[in-house]
Amino acid sequence: MTQARRRHDPAAKGFASDNYAGVHPEILQAIVLANEGHQIAYGDDVYTEALQEVFRAHLGPAAQVWPVFNGTAANVVGLRAMCASWEAVICAESAHIHTDEGGAPEVTGGLKLLTVPAPGGKLTPELIDRQAWGFGDPHRAQPKVVSISNATELGTVYTPQEIKAVCDHAHQLGLLVHLDGARVTNAAAALDVPLRALTTDAGVDVLSFGGTKAGLLYGEAVVVLNPEAARGVEYIRKTAMQLSSKMRFVSAQFEALLAGDLWLRNARRANAMAARLAAAVRDIPGVEVPRPVEANAVFAVLPKDVTVRLQKRFRFYTWDESTGEVRWMCAFDTTEADVDAFAAAIAEEMR
Repeated sequence: MTQARRRHDPAAKGFASDNYAGVHPEILQAIVLANEGHQIAYGDDVYTEALQEVFRAHLGPAAQVWPVFNGTAANVVGLRAMCASWEAVICAESAHIHTDEGGAPEVTGGLKLLTVPAPGGKLTPELIDRQAWGFGDPHRAQPKVVSISNATELGTVYTPQEIKAVCDHAHQLGLLVHLDGARVTNAAAALDVPLRALTTDAGVDVLSFGGTKAGLLYGEAVVVLNPEAARGVEYIRKTAMQLSSKMRFVSAQFEALLAGDLWLRNARRANAMAARLAAAVRDIPGVEVPRPVEANAVFAVLPKDVTVRLQKRFRFYTWDESTGEVRWMCAFDTTEADVDAFAAAIAEEMR
């Protein structure tokens, strides 16, 4: 396949994942600028030093930031720093750490996951209690961390009040709270609140901050908000093979994303395109949108033959084979024309 054909693959720009999107031009420019000259390796560069203050401006003066390569690593490194080898993590059955990380928390992190059925993908104090038991019992992995995702894997968004309720209850039980923030910028944009409202102010102890889905080339970050909640992140990051020698290129991207309002612009665009898509397909006879559209994900139920035909024209994933539910994700570079063309194709196939 030639470079030109790869560049203009008509099926490549679909609605499968916000990971499919390219890199935002402002991020690319930041990488170019960071490429000048030499910098000390392994995080002792000026960009990574400046990044600490960039994150603290959003998350408070206690925030400590460790860039890593990808989201699975951010979750595993953060959770390992929060747990001893005999301790466990309570999470929703739909949590990414349980369903989509290939067993990495268990295999590389040595973590026991205690899952809970959670309608809409959101934990509550009552749901936490289903697994928060057996303290002091040597025959049971000891619950230590509650992990939530915002936005969730089902496209829903925790409000600051809901996260605070989770954190307050967890802390009363002697548990810590980890937030998988692969799409935390989308959640903040959807609620029109600052990032710290969903994290520091609500009582979250450790945050996995997503960058790739927000427009970065690559890069996520482990952010410790409560210094007493995690130990040895710098050592765990190394043993987990997540210590980048040329870390300046990750840090420079995050600085470009967070120093201004790029994170908010990107998230608002993705969210708005999801809302536009949901509104368009709800008017198509036979298409069901069974879940609320609160961030940049749309879930729909289609006849299986329609899904098969559409997937030859646009990329997207089947969420539940048994029900015919599919998932459509919008990204920072999704356009109104993209959405309208996809909605028109859905209407055409349904006819």
